[in-house]
Amino acid sequence: MGIRFSVLASGSTGNAMVVESDEGKVLIDAGLSAKKVEQLLKERGTSAAELNAILVTHEHADHIKGLGAIARKYDLPIYANEKTWAALDQQIGDIAEANRCVMQTGEMREFGSLQVESYGISHDAAEPVGYCFYDGEEKLSLATDLGYMSSKVKEKIQDSDALVLESNHDVEMLRMGKYPWNIKRRILSDVGHLSNEAAGIGLFDVMTTKTKRVYLAHLSRDHNLMDLARLTVNNMLEERLNPDDHRPKLMDTYYDRATMWDRLDEE
Repeated sequence: MGIRFSVLASGSTGNAMVVESDEGKVLIDAGLSAKKVEQLLKERGTSAAELNAILVTHEHADHIKGLGAIARKYDLPIYANEKTWAALDQQIGDIAEANRCVMQTGEMREFGSLQVESYGISHDAAEPVGYCFYDGEEKLSLATDLGYMSSKVKEKIQDSDALVLESNHDVEMLRMGKYPWNIKRRILSDVGHLSNEAAGIGLFDVMTTKTKRVYLAHLSRDHNLMDLARLTVNNMLEERLNPDDHRPKLMDTYYDRATMWDRLDEE
């Protein structure tokens, strides 16, 4: 089977993704209630009882809301780096010592045939990470909550078969929006979120002929629209590509429902 995945939910109201291979299945973040995560997994024909682990990107509420509850209910190990664990402790309740697993930034872990590598990103959290997933020649990368796409991030996520990439906001919608200026400044900063334009430019730098699909993720409900994100990212690519160059398919994500399973071995 190789790698397949579903973005269960994506956006400022909650984030979660499930990734599996022939012999391993992991949940990345649990930023919705445990009940909602269970429901979304069930809709994809699976359950939390089948998970090998939960991997945490960082400690913000939209990534860990249901983390403690679902880990306790299903006795699941949680993987995070030491600084993220320190930030999590006051938020997720008691976790059995055996399930408090430290996975330092840059480390590789194996869950059956699924290999998972974390990498550092720029965001206003203790020590935030993205993840790359490997099975044989297949590669899936998760890159959200990026203030900017550094050369190190580009190096890690390059040449992915599929990419879940932040396309958080339209800059003008954000500037004209209702948020106070200090919040706008944070979102626009190098430890904030990636704009549609920045996502498109960054995608051009990391995609190859191997890259089949790119899921535009973590969209702001106040300062973005899915159609606008897709259009802007596409325009950024068109400005830089030659007519005969390969173009990955741009895919939607949703704050309230899961994407269909995506198998990396399918065109």
